[in-house]
Amino acid sequence: MDTNIDPKDPKTVQEIRHILITQPRPESEKSPYFEIARKFNVELNFANPISIDPVPSKDFRKQKIDISSFTAVIFNSRNAIDHFFRICDEMRISISQDVKYFCITESVALYLQKFILYRKRKVFFSNDGTTRNLFDVMDKYKHQEKFLYPCSQSFDSEITSWLSENNCNYAIPVLYQITSNNVKAIIEKYDYQIICFFSPLGLKSFIDNCPSFKQNGTLIGAFGDNTRKAIINAGLRPDILAPAQEAPSMVSALEKYLSALQKK
Repeated sequence: MDTNIDPKDPKTVQEIRHILITQPRPESEKSPYFEIARKFNVELNFANPISIDPVPSKDFRKQKIDISSFTAVIFNSRNAIDHFFRICDEMRISISQDVKYFCITESVALYLQKFILYRKRKVFFSNDGTTRNLFDVMDKYKHQEKFLYPCSQSFDSEITSWLSENNCNYAIPVLYQITSNNVKAIIEKYDYQIICFFSPLGLKSFIDNCPSFKQNGTLIGAFGDNTRKAIINAGLRPDILAPAQEAPSMVSALEKYLSALQKK
């Protein structure tokens, strides 16, 4: 991607030729991403800007956190869910059916179905994908529950700040480590008209790979409120937002945006 060009904002869907998705390529060709590529005649490239490495259970024990003593768990990503239940499995920890789960988005909440009987558990989520809405949901429980917030070594300060400011009983177990991948070759392969980000750390890795990147006319997709804020803090402009009322996923947000362009 030539970071020195000054492209104009696309005005028609025909001007969208290449889209970069900063996630691993889907294993199945039935992925809705590929349906978007066919429907709008665009080329999608995938670049995983981060690697996620598990914290071994022997190292987790050094944190001296008794998971079974907590009554609520906060999840801000699917990775957090994966590694929370991985640690529980490795350490043979049984999770009570009464534990409450608070999730940053509905899609993260639904991912819990991989590990629990969803309908029989107390699962809550932010309706609009913002931490503000999540805090509204958590507010009435803040003095009743003992919160566990599993995360990486670079945890989200908004949630920890809220827990601290509200004098909650909580702990922050570090269950996985995140490092940047070298994806510069994929990023520079095309002049992308749209680039979609899914986490602040993914954005950071992208900038580490291409420090001279200027947005100019490139459209930027942001999944989640924390990602949106990170994009703005980096001096960039988020154009395509998810989750939203009519676009619960990045796929649906992309389709909605491209469909609107197609009508022009």
